[in-house]
Amino acid sequence: MMSTRVARTIHVVAMAAAFAGAFAAVAAAQDNADGQGGGQRDGKGRPDGIRGRQAVIKVSGEGRSTTAPDMAILQLSVVKDAKTAREALDANNKAMAEVLTALKEGGIAERDLQTSGFSINPQYNYPPNNDGGNRPPELVGYQVVNGVTVRVRDLGKLGEILDKSVSLGVNQGGGIEFTNDKPEDVITEARKKAVADAIAKARVLAEAAGVSLGRLIELAEQPSRPEPLPVVRSMAKEFAADAVPVATGETAYTVTVNVTFAVNQ
Repeated sequence: MMSTRVARTIHVVAMAAAFAGAFAAVAAAQDNADGQGGGQRDGKGRPDGIRGRQAVIKVSGEGRSTTAPDMAILQLSVVKDAKTAREALDANNKAMAEVLTALKEGGIAERDLQTSGFSINPQYNYPPNNDGGNRPPELVGYQVVNGVTVRVRDLGKLGEILDKSVSLGVNQGGGIEFTNDKPEDVITEARKKAVADAIAKARVLAEAAGVSLGRLIELAEQPSRPEPLPVVRSMAKEFAADAVPVATGETAYTVTVNVTFAVNQ
């Protein structure tokens, strides 16, 4: 019984070896034929299976368009300190309520007012350790901070709003950002300039390399949304003498695109 199984195993192994040798011979014959000029080849004598990659030119283009802003975004805060958290909160609430009322009376719509931050923080006094001892900090009071984001759509009132806000209790500001309510047209112009810049760069590269541009393969805008950048100008808006002087300048929108062209050699 054992001898029969051994015989069958030897027979199977022999058949497998025979098939492997046959396949190897066929593959060798095919390789030899290709090496002697057989098979399809491209115009440069290269076999179809190993043609080179298509030559391309990849460039990036940047477009920038400027316009006068029509909206300002203010970050204003009321900060109040008191012995207790309740006293600090009551004082802050009173001051912020007056500020919001004044802003609304000044023409700021409800949709353009948004609370941007609120915090109650204990205030400590850290006594000096002149004697080398470890003295714990002393609780001396509380501080309440209430911040509001204000969108000012009438820039002619911006200086007056700032002045009145400070008079009513705003004692901390986070800055002013000038922007545009609907910048789509300006961004579209920046996109056109970005594509034109990319095409001009690609043409220069092609000419320097002694080739010509082929078809457009890929055109993509970088995913980040174009944000306005401040552009300083010598011109400033004139406001009333008792208002905060503000220079609006211009805002610039920048768009970057990546472009790939085929090369005609």
